[in-house]
Amino acid sequence: MLSIKRCLFIAVSLFISIAAQAQQTTPITLKDLLNRVDQKAPSLITDSAAILIRRAQAVETRNNWLPNLRLNYQADIGTSNNTTGPYFGFGIIPSSSGGIHNTNVTTAVADNLGIAALDWEVYNFGKYGAENRVANSDITVEQNSYAESKYDIRSFTISNYLRLLRLQDFVGIQFRNIQRNLEIRRSIESLAKSGVIAGVDTSIAEAELSKARLNYIELNDQLKQVQLQLSEVTGLPYQSIIPDSTVEMTLINQPSAYLFAPDTANHPLINFYRSVYQNSIQREDLVKKLYNPKISLEAAAWDRGSSIDAAGKYNSLSTGYGFQRGNYLVGVGISYNLFDLRRRQLKLSTQRATTDFTLKKLQEQQQLLSTRASQADVEMQTALDRLKEIPKQLKAATDGYRQKLSLYKNGLTDIIELDAALNILYRAETDFMQAKYDYANALFLKAITENQVNSVLNLLK
Repeated sequence: MLSIKRCLFIAVSLFISIAAQAQQTTPITLKDLLNRVDQKAPSLITDSAAILIRRAQAVETRNNWLPNLRLNYQADIGTSNNTTGPYFGFGIIPSSSGGIHNTNVTTAVADNLGIAALDWEVYNFGKYGAENRVANSDITVEQNSYAESKYDIRSFTISNYLRLLRLQDFVGIQFRNIQRNLEIRRSIESLAKSGVIAGVDTSIAEAELSKARLNYIELNDQLKQVQLQLSEVTGLPYQSIIPDSTVEMTLINQPSAYLFAPDTANHPLINFYRSVYQNSIQREDLVKKLYNPKISLEAAAWDRGSSIDAAGKYNSLSTGYGFQRGNYLVGVGISYNLFDLRRRQLKLSTQRATTDFTLKKLQEQQQLLSTRASQADVEMQTALDRLKEIPKQLKAATDGYRQKLSLYKNGLTDIIELDAALNILYRAETDFMQAKYDYANALFLKAITENQVNSVLNLLK
C-alpha cells in the first residue's frame, strides 16, 4: 500500500511539474512561427542561394556579345628556307613567309612579330537576345521554385503546428483522465475501508490508472517528436515551441473564416510549372536562332621585323629585333553551315517534345489543385457538421459520468458501470478534440489549396 501511494505521489508531482513548465513558457503564435521559418529554414536558405547562381549566369550570358581582342608577340630564331605550295594548317606549323631560293639555305634568321587581332560576332539574327531571354527565364523558374518550396515548408509547418495543438489537447484530456482515476481510487479506498464495496475494485481502479498514466507518457513523447520536427525548420529549441491553445476556437468562432475567394491561378505551385513551360518555349526560340548565320567583324594590326633585308641579304641576328614593317586588315565576314539546317530540325523537335511535356505537367497540376479544392470543401462541411453535434455528446457524457460517480460513492452501482461512464466521457472529450483539429486542419487545407493562407492567418492574433 505504501508503494502504491508513493507511485501516485510521484506521478502527480510529475504531472504538476510538466503543467507548470508549460504555463511558464510563452506560447508562440502560428504567424511568428511561420515568420521564423521564412528566415531560418535551411532548405529556403539553400534555395535562395540557387537564385543568386541563376542571376550570375544571366550576367554571364548578357556578356556573350563581347568581342575577342587578342594581343600576341613573339621573337624567333630559325631558318627561312621555304618552297611554294598550298597546305592545310594543323595548329602549330612552320612559317611559310619569305622568298624562294635557288639553293637550300640554312642560315639562321632572327625576327619578331606583334599582332593585335579583333574577332567580334556583331550580329547573329537574334541569338544573343534569345540567350538573354532564356537566362532571365531561368531566373524566374528558380524564383518560382523558391516560392513553391517556401509555400510547401509553410504548409508543413502549419500541419505540424495543428498536430501539436491536437496533441497538447490530448495530453490535457489524458491528465484530466488521470485525475478522475485518482478520484475514483480515493473513493474506492474510502468505501473499501468502510466495507461498502469489495477490495477487488481497488485492483481494477489501479489498472485503469496505470493505463491512463502510460497513455500520458506516450502522448508526451509524440508531442516532443512534433516539436523536434518544427525545431528543425525554425532553429528554435524544441522545448520553447508551445502552440497557442486559442487557435482552434478562434477559427471556429469566425463564421466567415472559410468564405474567401480562391486564387489558384496565382498559386505558387501553378506559377512554378507555368514558368517551366514558358522557359521551354524560350528555349525553342533559342534553338531556332542558334544555327542562324553569323556576321562577324574581323580586324588585325601587326608589325614585324627580320634580319633579312629587302635585297634578300642575311644580316646579323640583332637586326631582326625591332619592328620594320606594319600592316592592318579589316573585314566583315558571314558564315553559315548548311548542315545546321538538319541539326536545328532535330534539336527543335526534341525541345518541342519537352515543351509539350511541361504543358501537360502544368495542366496536371491545375487539375490536381481543382480536385484538392473540392476535397477541402467536402472536409470543411463534414467538420462543421461534426462540430454542431459534438457538444451534445460531450454534455451527455459529462452528466452521465457525474451521475455514475455519485451513485458509486453511495454504493448504488459497481466499478464496471463507473468505468464505462468514464470511458464514454473520455471518448467524448477526445471526439471534441478531434473535431476541433479536423475543422482547423480542413480550413488550412482549403486555404493552402486555394492560396489564401494569409487570409486565415489574419483571423488569428
